[in-house]
Amino acid sequence: MSLCTFAQLNTDRITAIGRNALYFEDYVLSIQYFNQVIHLKPYLSEPYFYRAIAKIQLEDYQGALRDCNAAIERNPFSPGCYYARGYIYRQLNRLEEAEADYTEALRFSPENRTYMLLRADTRAQMKHYDAALEDISQMLKREPQSASVWGEKGHICILKKDTLTALEAFEKASQYDKTNPAVWSALGVTNLMLNREDEAYVQLTQAINLGSKWAGDYINRGIIHYHRHNYRGALSDYDQAVKIAPKEADCYYNRGVMRQEVGDYNRALEDLNTAISLDPERTEMRYQRGLVEMQLRQWKAVVRDMDSLIARYPYFLPAYYLASQAADKQGLTKTSYQYRQKAYDLEQKKDQIQSQQASQPNTDLLIADAQPQKKDHRKEFSTTTAQDQTDIPDEEQKYDSQTRGSIQKKHQDVVNEPNIVLSYYSQDMSLRRTNYYHPLVDELNKAEVLPAALKFTAQELTLTAEMVDYHFANINRLTQFTDEAPSAILYLARAMEFAIIKDYASAVDDCTRALRLANKKLEPIIVFCRANWRYRMMDGDNELILRDYDHVLTLQPDFSFALYNKANILCARKDYQEAIRYYTKAIEADNDFAEAYFNRGLTYVFIGENEKGLADLSKAGELGIYQAYNLITRFK
Repeated sequence: MSLCTFAQLNTDRITAIGRNALYFEDYVLSIQYFNQVIHLKPYLSEPYFYRAIAKIQLEDYQGALRDCNAAIERNPFSPGCYYARGYIYRQLNRLEEAEADYTEALRFSPENRTYMLLRADTRAQMKHYDAALEDISQMLKREPQSASVWGEKGHICILKKDTLTALEAFEKASQYDKTNPAVWSALGVTNLMLNREDEAYVQLTQAINLGSKWAGDYINRGIIHYHRHNYRGALSDYDQAVKIAPKEADCYYNRGVMRQEVGDYNRALEDLNTAISLDPERTEMRYQRGLVEMQLRQWKAVVRDMDSLIARYPYFLPAYYLASQAADKQGLTKTSYQYRQKAYDLEQKKDQIQSQQASQPNTDLLIADAQPQKKDHRKEFSTTTAQDQTDIPDEEQKYDSQTRGSIQKKHQDVVNEPNIVLSYYSQDMSLRRTNYYHPLVDELNKAEVLPAALKFTAQELTLTAEMVDYHFANINRLTQFTDEAPSAILYLARAMEFAIIKDYASAVDDCTRALRLANKKLEPIIVFCRANWRYRMMDGDNELILRDYDHVLTLQPDFSFALYNKANILCARKDYQEAIRYYTKAIEADNDFAEAYFNRGLTYVFIGENEKGLADLSKAGELGIYQAYNLITRFK
């Protein structure tokens, strides 16, 4: 049964399956589904729109733009289409068109928070600050206690160079979100810009104490230490900044200036060399390097750096004087005189120099920007927002399989391990010591009544086009058998095929049919699968899912995977204590259950029981979930 044949039978169903694939990040597969619908019903708007979303996620912006245009031509009243196209225009730096599309989206959905924030952000990028602030004011009327909106107002005011208003906005944000380090970071850097160092020091320290991992907070506090002549404190903060952001030029530049101040010229030169190599366009850094090179008697290097600086900043007099000194040290009397004479001539033109102040380099310590928000949804495309959905199932996290080197330094998102499911396909999880075995499944596999052996897995494979066609053909074949002689095993077999192609509704229906004919040995497997596929359905009912897991546990009380999956559902419902209880039961059933330790550890950390959480994460790492080590270093 080919994709085309299936689509002819039911284009609504194939669209729904494509959407499901889209939600679970199977973008290439979802495009194949939508291609079939477009081929059969090219007058529909939806498949073009969904295909555009998939292409956006694959960063095919031009292809996505064509699909958005086609979708809007067929249905000019969909706010999600304008939102998606506005995002594409932003990625292509076509800001005026992006603003127009966000405005159109708001015409059809005026209360949409994301659309309004994106329009404000786009207007700020266009330097239309007053218009951006109008959007923010509208949002504050609806959400007067939203820390994120107050924070957005502060960032726009900073761009507008209205620092005092920005400070007021950040102070409001801090009133409504006292535990967010980004808020205190913004307050600190704003007060530092206003030369209010005492206030800035307290706020930057608060951001750091709240767990900030933003190098800029250490950079800015280091500046305050430097101004207070607390060189030890400044160096300590700059060392931390370098550890956090080893590719940021500002960290090395400020530390280099600091080391120069205390006479550590060789290491100061190393830092300044690194800073300039990381950001060679910022020629102003060369002035500080020239000062260090003078101390180290590297006269030719000084002249090279000053010539480079003068080429960009021809009115910067200190560069001429430093170059003159370096030339004089080399015995180049004439060259030294020329530099001094040029500086003298410019001194006589002070009015002209003052009119060029905007082009003068900043050779002082560099103030870092404020810490960004924890998760800036405004600058990320959201399929949920595009489709105006609020109840989308959690997506499975796909981890990098590389396990070499300092893996604790490889950033990992703080997300639970996904549910354990039964499938014919599984990614390699050979590092993990979880016991992916159950006697009922083993007995079923030995009977060889299914097309392939079932496996417990937390990481399913992504299907190729050939695999999809193969499973559609299996559905067609099994349908003939069930029509002729229905049985529990045939319905379960067809349910597995439907689940593999992500048609979870049909899979659930077949499980229900299978249960009417199943024996006691097959019943827990069928109910376990039905619970998993109900969870995968976009409109999955948590109560039905939990009831299915409870049914399995009544029949098989030590079924570790049902215990674990139920804990995941409880965790998603924010019933953390009950989730911990079921993770514990799963661990009691399998003492090597790596995923249960990992998720229980994250849950403990989330509710503030860090000691227990770190112990569980350590055990999860030991049992093969190497991503735990990065989280351990961060949570410490």
